[in-house]
Amino acid sequence: MALELLVPTVAAVPVALPGCPEACGSVTVPYPFGFRPGCFHKGFNLTCDETRHPPKLFLSDDVEVDAISLANSTVRVQSKMVKNINGSWSAGVKDGSVLAMSPEHNFFVVIGCDLIASLIDGPQNASYVSVSATRCDNSSAPDLSDTSCSGVGCCRTTIAWGLPTYEVQVKDLDQQVDDTTPTYGGAFIVDREWFSGTNVGAMQNSTFAHTKVTKVPTVLQWWLDLERDYGLVVSDFSSPSGWRCISLNSFAFIVAVSAGSGAPPSYPVRCNCSDGYEGNPYILHGCQDIDECKQPVHPCMHGRCINMPGTYRCSAIISLPGLITVISITVGLALLSSLLGVAKISNKLKQRRAKKLRHKFFMRNHGLLLQQSISSSKDIAERTRIFCLEELEQSTNNFDQNRILGGGGHGTVYKGILSDQHIVAIKKAKIVVQREINQFINEVVILSQTNHRNVVKLFGCCLETEVPLLVYEFISNGTLSFHLHGQTENPLSWKDRLRIALETARAIAYLHSAATISVYHRDIKSANILLTDTLTSKLSDFGASRSIELDETGILTAVQGTYGYLDPEYYYTGRLTEKSDVYSFGVILAELLTRVTPVFSSHSSEGTSLASHVVSLIRDNRFLDILDGQIVEEGGTEDAEVVSRLVEACLSLKGEERPTMRQVETILQDVQSSKAHYNGQTISVNQSALKGQPWNKNKGGEGTRIYSMENEFIQSSEIPR
Repeated sequence: MALELLVPTVAAVPVALPGCPEACGSVTVPYPFGFRPGCFHKGFNLTCDETRHPPKLFLSDDVEVDAISLANSTVRVQSKMVKNINGSWSAGVKDGSVLAMSPEHNFFVVIGCDLIASLIDGPQNASYVSVSATRCDNSSAPDLSDTSCSGVGCCRTTIAWGLPTYEVQVKDLDQQVDDTTPTYGGAFIVDREWFSGTNVGAMQNSTFAHTKVTKVPTVLQWWLDLERDYGLVVSDFSSPSGWRCISLNSFAFIVAVSAGSGAPPSYPVRCNCSDGYEGNPYILHGCQDIDECKQPVHPCMHGRCINMPGTYRCSAIISLPGLITVISITVGLALLSSLLGVAKISNKLKQRRAKKLRHKFFMRNHGLLLQQSISSSKDIAERTRIFCLEELEQSTNNFDQNRILGGGGHGTVYKGILSDQHIVAIKKAKIVVQREINQFINEVVILSQTNHRNVVKLFGCCLETEVPLLVYEFISNGTLSFHLHGQTENPLSWKDRLRIALETARAIAYLHSAATISVYHRDIKSANILLTDTLTSKLSDFGASRSIELDETGILTAVQGTYGYLDPEYYYTGRLTEKSDVYSFGVILAELLTRVTPVFSSHSSEGTSLASHVVSLIRDNRFLDILDGQIVEEGGTEDAEVVSRLVEACLSLKGEERPTMRQVETILQDVQSSKAHYNGQTISVNQSALKGQPWNKNKGGEGTRIYSMENEFIQSSEIPR
């Protein structure tokens, strides 16, 4: 039987969509959850068994829901115990679901004698998430009145990762062999608040007195994804995070979602009503004003309460008791001012210590060297400045998590509003190691010498912290990856895609050959291409970039990059050249043509490389099989086939056979101005620039080789980033 739980009553404030039931039995069902068609958001559907008395709410066939919390973004369910055997634990959800076990709210518990229970992240990865073990005196049942669960007959521990499912191993503590089945015992994941006192005793009685408890309460966490659920979460520049839920008077904030060995969601967010409002932020006009003046405890002790939107005001009533109160406050303020005098002295001492610490970090972060580098050029000095820490703390509200815009490969990005009301993006490193500091300094040096309309502009940096802070121009329209692969209502037109490709090619070609130094970006990908409100592209994230002398052609370095974009030749040799960026750009061109992610699941494989797949189709004259249907509808098929041949060249296995970015830029310019025409066999654009390139070569045998090496690379260990 399942242990009984106290569940909340149905809320008085409407929390579901109009015309939809707000409860199943005694459990409130707020939107985005629901159990009737049209009453739930995708991925949040539940089942209400109304044949039972009272009706019961289920997440799946055998997982009953006890409560749903909007404020905490949690769902409490009844989950099964794993008793006497090895098995699996499931909350009734699958990988890719919007629900997972909450590490913050649960314990992993094993009850029995001389057992060790392990919680594992899936049978394939075999990563241990949590381990708990018990002992008993002479293998006899412990004292059941002991509810500490501290290792004698019962042991509880925390859980590292919140996943939808786990594998559970229960073994004999002494023999440690898989085929040994314990005489009695069990393991389970349980709500921390519930598992205490009498409930601990009830679970021990269930195990040692052989009663029939089979389920326990477990808390799941849920979230929205900024890309997948765009519509429930909308842009709002007045919000600290830049986002809010669909209801006015609400705010959205990015949360950390652990994923174990799996991939976390792109931008996990949760919503709440703003201060002074209550209700459901996930429905239109769901956050309503709280009338503080009608609360049981009157907020105005000596005066009249006046309710206002999101707040209230107290109007003073002049009376003798009020006069006595004023005198009391005056005396209190006098005493307080004396205490503040002492506090002011202490604060000055703290400020002096903080100033010394900022100077220490400034020197360690090569501040003097960077100052000299910036001031040595009048042009650079006009574009780049060194900010003080106090200014950036004020601009981000002390780096409030509600100001987080997202996370790159080398840091977290915050939205900042400077004193002149200029909106900027501020990048802060995640890890305090010298390698990260050097990468930040590397990015400052490169971007301070770069001036191109399609490269994100660096306004300056702050060196007064343990890890330097970078200040960029604020790009408000998201990434190219989001516009290609997110749930957007207005997909990019073929004309816009072609222009974005040309602008990005110009930026990379500029870095390779037109800047004061040659720069190899080393992490070209659609997620590092930002788009303005007019869809102008901005190349960003130069933390992994390398600068070399203009007369050099390559450099041996540790491999860095991103799955699906990394040049196979660079991966196998460690030699970074300008053609490594060309390969990565070829993958972006393939994304623009197909709207398929760089690594995708197909009917034959779970990790198919877009690069190898596209090249194979092009060489089999089957490219139209994967071409985005929108391009066909807009009449861009002919231009797309020209670009596909350029993709084939950029994705050549040998770097020497790829075009330069300047040649790529020229071809895209010709395509955009309708000077390129595809006649089925040849490309009639700038042939002199492309002499010796592989368009007109017979490479029938190399296609298979590229495909196999690409797949070997995709399945290899993770590339450092």
